[in-house]
Amino acid sequence: MSLFDLVFIVFFLAAISTLIRAAWFALRREHGRARRILLKLATGITAYMAVVVATSLLLPRRSFHTGELQCFDDWCIAMTGFSRAPAGNSTAYTSEEDAQNGAAVRTGNPRVSGPFGGADGALCALDLRLSSRARRISQRENNMAVYLRDDRGRRYDPVARPSDTPFHVLLQPRESVVVSRAFLVPGDAAHLGAVITHEGGFPIGWFIIGYDTWFRKPPIVTLQ
Repeated sequence: MSLFDLVFIVFFLAAISTLIRAAWFALRREHGRARRILLKLATGITAYMAVVVATSLLLPRRSFHTGELQCFDDWCIAMTGFSRAPAGNSTAYTSEEDAQNGAAVRTGNPRVSGPFGGADGALCALDLRLSSRARRISQRENNMAVYLRDDRGRRYDPVARPSDTPFHVLLQPRESVVVSRAFLVPGDAAHLGAVITHEGGFPIGWFIIGYDTWFRKPPIVTLQ
């Protein structure tokens, strides 16, 4: 949990307390006092959200390298392998790194194999390690998404495969799981990057300073 997460929690609790106070005065028919309290609350919320939005304009996009962890509390994800091969009749294989820090590892998916797509396209395969830094509790992360972007801003989502281990797989304390995803990209797709982000669910990040929301693009892992 970051400092700005704590700031949000304190601000949220203060806002709830202020609403309760305003409701109490309204019930006592002290409507003028209740309105003044609500006006101060609205001013505070507006100022706070202005800081959230302005921060998203000023902070640069985060960039990661292969093997570098992106963590959400004690749940982490890292890209550990990448391959690209012609999609026509080829078979693409991805690599798996050894476990780090003595964490247990189980392989979540079989290696990627073709054929996929036409002769002018390419099949890209990613290995990603999901890991838990928690010492006592099991945990999972919901609403994770991974896709590729090229230098023209085009997005490529993973090929749907029944064998893919989902990102929300339950991790035991200090456990790691290696999963893989396959992507079809056109032959002219250059300077690919892998974007690892949250999609769906309640957008709590839109209300916290420093998150990859509003005008700040989600982090990207450089592939080529």
